Amino acid sequence: MELYLDSANLKEIEEGFKLGFLNGLTTTPTFMQREGVTDIDSMIVKLSKMVPVLQIEALGNTAEDVVKEAHRQLDLGLDPAKTVFKIPVSLEAVRACKLLRNDGLLVNIHLVYTLQQAYMAMHAGANYVCPLIGRMQDQGYDGLSLIEQCVHAVDHYGYDSKIMFSSVRNAEHIRNALNLGVHTITIPLKVLKGLTDNHFTTLGTEQFLRDTKLMTVKVNEAIKNINPVVNADTNVKDAIIKMTEFGFGAVIVIEENMQVKGVFTDGDLRRHLQTDGPAILDTKLNSLTYKTPVSIEGNMLLNDAAAIFKKTNVDTIMVTDNGKPIGMLDIQDLESN
Repeated sequence: MELYLDSANLKEIEEGFKLGFLNGLTTTPTFMQREGVTDIDSMIVKLSKMVPVLQIEALGNTAEDVVKEAHRQLDLGLDPAKTVFKIPVSLEAVRACKLLRNDGLLVNIHLVYTLQQAYMAMHAGANYVCPLIGRMQDQGYDGLSLIEQCVHAVDHYGYDSKIMFSSVRNAEHIRNALNLGVHTITIPLKVLKGLTDNHFTTLGTEQFLRDTKLMTVKVNEAIKNINPVVNADTNVKDAIIKMTEFGFGAVIVIEENMQVKGVFTDGDLRRHLQTDGPAILDTKLNSLTYKTPVSIEGNMLLNDAAAIFKKTNVDTIMVTDNGKPIGMLDIQDLESN
């Protein structure tokens, strides 16, 4: 099934065609007017250079007027092999379609709302027959049934026309189009960008990324470029300030020659406040008692760190290089990209 972008917004068009696999662009004078276009011919030429196939309007009161307008646009420098002329369905339109097809030009008969209109377009040799499903549904009509009938007519009678599903409102329309076997669909960028979204896909991808990171990234590559150390003669109040500055819930307490005395955490602060009261804030860190800090060498993998987090039930691990502290690894660092 061919996939077209439906737009006249240059930023949208540039973004959409970066995908590299869109078959072409459909646009309308109404789209251009909404985008503030005042020189339609210049816009058409610009678009023709941006997309593989451009489908543009060829309007006129008679078949001859339509044919004349199509040739006038071709004279702007358009490639006839890459230009499809869109004509709103009418008796004159299908006559114009036959004349243009006799000239070897490509035609899309659109604004189709009935099977009878579609039949006339098919029999006149239209390359594309384009019902507007969203608009039909907006007006209470069964657009999906019309699409199904048009596809069946093409398949049953052997017409060369491609049924184009247009006026797409949502991703459900895409599923409908695929199930009904249409040959072409044209959709807005907003809908196009959402077609690969799925909550379960997102969860699975995030899990794969996390697990890959655990197996390939070393601890010293994951830690922040901060070494949250404070001297042992610092009081608790100043240590809290440093913890805030560093952005950690812990600081490494060091003595002379970078010898580690212990790790002071926000959990330690809460426990001391409960037992010692506010007086603890003026207490020097070197007067406190510390457990042997949970640590890991920086050249170990995050997988090893994850095992330590699970075993010790701590939130931060001191990271060392040959026993010297170089930073802290937070459990959330395992999750971040």
